[in-house]
Amino acid sequence: MDIINGKLVGVIVQFGGQTPLKLASSLEEAGVNILGTDVDAIDRSEDRERFQELVEKLNLKQPMNSTVRNTEEALVSAAKIGYPIVVRPSYVLGGRAMQLVHNDSELKLYLTEAVEVSNKKPILLDSYLTDAIEIDVDIISDGLNIMIGGILQHIEQAGIHSGDSACSLPPYNLNSSILERLETQSINIAKELEAFGLMNIQFAVKDEDIYIIEVNPRASRTVPFISKAISSSLVMAASKAMIGKSLLDQNFSNKLPNDFYFVKEAVFPFDKFPQVDPILGPEMKSTGEVMGIGPSFGEAYAKAQKGANKILPRSGSIFISVKDSDKKYLDELVPQIIEKWF
Repeated sequence: MDIINGKLVGVIVQFGGQTPLKLASSLEEAGVNILGTDVDAIDRSEDRERFQELVEKLNLKQPMNSTVRNTEEALVSAAKIGYPIVVRPSYVLGGRAMQLVHNDSELKLYLTEAVEVSNKKPILLDSYLTDAIEIDVDIISDGLNIMIGGILQHIEQAGIHSGDSACSLPPYNLNSSILERLETQSINIAKELEAFGLMNIQFAVKDEDIYIIEVNPRASRTVPFISKAISSSLVMAASKAMIGKSLLDQNFSNKLPNDFYFVKEAVFPFDKFPQVDPILGPEMKSTGEVMGIGPSFGEAYAKAQKGANKILPRSGSIFISVKDSDKKYLDELVPQIIEKWF
């Protein structure tokens, strides 16, 4: 809530994850003033059909997807999309009940044992972009001026929940053309939705193509990380913007320190709870995160691993086990390991 001179100005729903966004419509109907991005724009970003209209209007690319309400619809849609696909309930928190399925049998198992599918509880099917790079872009806007808070490149491939992925600020190997297009598309989305305050956009980059994954009209978990990196609070700047102080009047700057990388790494419960499945996927498992800072990406990444208690051994034998689809990388990977290890 924002209170000025003892008077309630309005309520901010951008800083509490997904839950307050779901309350925004009810709050507005009850006469509460919603500060920041308006309720209709929130609905446009979350309603599947309205979001599809936005994607087409802005000429953006999106992975093939479908909304289904029974097993028969799911099997037909999966055949059109092609496996593997990501399946999830229409509204989830923390990636709960999201899975990557590879065939009809796995899809049927998911629909009968993992979730309930019906007209009131539709399931979303999304094409899985194999070997894609996931990107988080955080936007800050005062309603007139739109700025990129930060562009973060995930280190794990797309398909791992963003809360479980390590990421680098600035991106460590994206070319300038991709970065310019990411910035342009992000600003165009923010303009179309008339973003006010903070907004998070998730993209996937495959080869030279950029796909929009989702838009979250709220602060994301990357906001504190970016704020530390740029030494300027995105939350404070956004809050001031939403009660009338422009980014220009605040002298807000999104400039990163020269010649430094910032790497976020997730902290997992596997060491304390050895029975927990350590395989990462669309459902979030991390319990915290750390930051590594260094003049090179490698140094920042190494510090982040150390901060997350992932101490890499410097001697001993190495066991390598990969799934069939990843064996194509071994010809390049194994010689590098041998060269640096032995």
